[in-house]
Amino acid sequence: QVQLVESGGGLVQAGGSLRLSCAASGRTFSSYAMGWFRQAPGKEREFVATISRSGGGTYYADSVKGRITISRDNAKNTVYLQVNSLKPEDTAVYYCAAALARVPTRPVEYDYWGQGTQVTVSS
Repeated sequence: QVQLVESGGGLVQAGGSLRLSCAASGRTFSSYAMGWFRQAPGKEREFVATISRSGGGTYYADSVKGRITISRDNAKNTVYLQVNSLKPEDTAVYYCAAALARVPTRPVEYDYWGQGTQVTVSS
């Protein structure tokens, strides 16, 4: 069992930056690939980024590539999402998730989910 708690969301002006964190419980954090998704009102949950178990491999959605960086610290059981040059269309609830799959990009591939953190970008 893995419990995930996101933090770091908030209200930010367009062009600003945020760093989201996701703290995981349990001693098996390094056994999971970690991912970030987001869901805007009325839209489906959208893949943002994923990082491999060791942190050596990352994969990003085309829509955010170049503006977002995913990283992890296995000693701290934490995964991060740095979001730069924020746009109003980045407004969404951001979720972190843990997966046993190797390069998981679909929600169905993830085994555990956090409750989400709201990011609101004002224009």
